[in-house]
Amino acid sequence: MSDAKSLKVCVVGLGSMGLGIAGSLLRAGFSVVGCDVTAAARDRFAAIGGQVAGSPAEAAQGADAVITVVVNAAQTETVLFGPQGAAAQLAPGAVILSCATMSPDAARDFAARAEALGLDYIDAPISGGAVRAAAGQMTVMGSGSPAAFAKARPVLNAIAAKVYELGDDAGTGAAFKIVNQLLAGVHIAAACEAITFAKAMGLDIAKVYEVITASAGNSWMFENRVPHILEGDYSPRSAVDIFTKDLGIVTDIGRGLKFPTPVASTALQMFIMTAAAGMGRDDDASVARMLAGLAGLDLPKAE
Repeated sequence: MSDAKSLKVCVVGLGSMGLGIAGSLLRAGFSVVGCDVTAAARDRFAAIGGQVAGSPAEAAQGADAVITVVVNAAQTETVLFGPQGAAAQLAPGAVILSCATMSPDAARDFAARAEALGLDYIDAPISGGAVRAAAGQMTVMGSGSPAAFAKARPVLNAIAAKVYELGDDAGTGAAFKIVNQLLAGVHIAAACEAITFAKAMGLDIAKVYEVITASAGNSWMFENRVPHILEGDYSPRSAVDIFTKDLGIVTDIGRGLKFPTPVASTALQMFIMTAAAGMGRDDDASVARMLAGLAGLDLPKAE
């Protein structure tokens, strides 16, 4: 790839992470076309100066790179290789950056299908949340050929603060992300349990947040998610359903390896209970609401 201003990048999936990625690319001078199934997401991207298209195929016409920022492997397959998929419309030798959390086997399958079309593929799961995505400061846990990384370098420089090149083969990046998601899911569940436990003991949970974030029991997830609970704001930055999926992948892989995942499995059940209570599309801090409901506790409500 040459300089940013001569490159066309397609971003499929303009949710909280995808919109941040697309905006970072715009600021870096790329020509960016975005695509999303919802009109509201397309409108948000258009409002910051992006071009929008009605399908992945339309968005990817002649693009040098496509970044897929969708929920799972099934959606990735559809937006890349489905009837209106992006892969067949990309410029010859273009590079695909696949960011959804998925099993390593799925990532390897997609890489092989991309390579059969003469395209490069980077298994590129991401971490950092919407704020870091908007700032172009994400972490990318990437695996793919050196040639693919060379092509994608200008794009990666625009969207990420840290890019880990974890091996030549797709699937390695996915495996690293699954380790991350095991920890993230467990930490969210633990944070929600801790803050509702504090409420059950009659503590001022705002003061608990202040003390714990200055103490050894803190975690990034406690520090990031508990404010949602204190504000009573469960609008989805990251939804409960994300972790029913991701911790499900963790336990599936563990079962296949005959490796026990007891803590992750317990956290998975907490997310499933929260989804079963009707909060699957709400913020993942809603695990606290589920626990509060079981215990008959009142958590703060949005003003």
